[in-house]
Amino acid sequence: MKIIIAGAGEVGTHLAKLLSREEQDIILIDNDEEKLRELDANYNLMTVIGNPTAFQTLKQAQVYKADLFIAVMPFESRNIMACTMASKLGAKKTLARVDNYEYLLPENKAFFENLGVNELIYPEKLAAEEVITALKHTWTRNWFELCNGELIVLSVKLHDNAKILNKKLYELTTAESQFHIAAIKRIHETIIPRGNDEIKIGDIAYFTTTPNHIQEIQKLSGETEAEIHKIMIMGGSRIAIRISSYAPDNMAIKLIECDKQKSYKLAEYMNDIIIIQGDGRNVDLLKEEGIRDMDAFIALTDSSETNILACLTAKELGIKKTIAEVENIQFISTAERLNIGNIINKKLLAASRIFQLLLDEDSSNAKCLALSDAEVVELVAKENSKITKAAVKDLKLPSDLTIGGLVRNGHGMVVTGNTWIQPNDHVVIFCLDTALHKIDKLFN
Repeated sequence: MKIIIAGAGEVGTHLAKLLSREEQDIILIDNDEEKLRELDANYNLMTVIGNPTAFQTLKQAQVYKADLFIAVMPFESRNIMACTMASKLGAKKTLARVDNYEYLLPENKAFFENLGVNELIYPEKLAAEEVITALKHTWTRNWFELCNGELIVLSVKLHDNAKILNKKLYELTTAESQFHIAAIKRIHETIIPRGNDEIKIGDIAYFTTTPNHIQEIQKLSGETEAEIHKIMIMGGSRIAIRISSYAPDNMAIKLIECDKQKSYKLAEYMNDIIIIQGDGRNVDLLKEEGIRDMDAFIALTDSSETNILACLTAKELGIKKTIAEVENIQFISTAERLNIGNIINKKLLAASRIFQLLLDEDSSNAKCLALSDAEVVELVAKENSKITKAAVKDLKLPSDLTIGGLVRNGHGMVVTGNTWIQPNDHVVIFCLDTALHKIDKLFN
């Protein structure tokens, strides 16, 4: 597949690195020659220096041969223009990153299709949805539902009260067990575990299970659920705006924004929440605004460092549920070790969503959970695909890939070695970045 990415910013660069391991024909376009030179030297991709909205540049990149053209530049108008031009020049499918939620409304889809823009992606919307999910399932780090909740993927950070610490996975697997530990995040790496691996204190364990056995995992993890009614948000970003519109009626939000003019603008069209103009890094201000009475604290400023430190402060002040936007990928492992709670990263969410669209043409079923060095993907097994040819234990799956569970005829089930995957099963795959290119061979 020939894929052209317009824009070597954070989303474009991360996506290019991700796809360059996939044995795909990747071309990255940007004006920044120095940035492209580094990527060209270290990754399996080609680069084109130039303006992605210039005919000459698009022709140089041979856009007429593109199976997919992805525009992820900082400005949505340029992304839409680039996709329109690419489509008219012969690109088979286009995708544009946008910053306007109105563009995603169903009644506007035909308008963009006529322009030649087939898919739109709004990273802030994806991030806001992640935050709302985290507020509804406070004891988990991630919560991922398939087929109307028939199969659940969740992750939990394990503390010294967890009952599964220092036990080998085969000891936890019995005929009665209805969960599968599919991955373990430990310090700077994600492990696809085998039977002899042990759960250690501080690990983030990823489980697959069915709805009836959630409480079993909660008990084994030593976690308790907390109800969220009062939320304090630091930073009036687009994510914060979307959170306020998605939040249930029983959640009251207080937002602190440092910039005076911005806080006034937010107050104009967010009249259902309390807007405070001030510096959220000021502990005295946080106390004055009642942080000790809050159930959750969400840090959404432009600075990853500020968000991490703010969540640590909130923890010290007694807040049980904290969520930080950490856009610097290098900080994610450190932030997880600091126990600041849930971590949101827009570019991982956006890149994973785009990657899922590449794997599954039926985008209505596309779901993907983003980790810093791994992916959790839902795919539908196709007729005569390799994944359906034998029982799981006989498929000789790579060591950096595992099957977490599946949904068959609307019913979720945990996968064992004796499970035989059937066509049309919805299957959850956990894999490291090194194994991404192997998924397509299994399912197509």
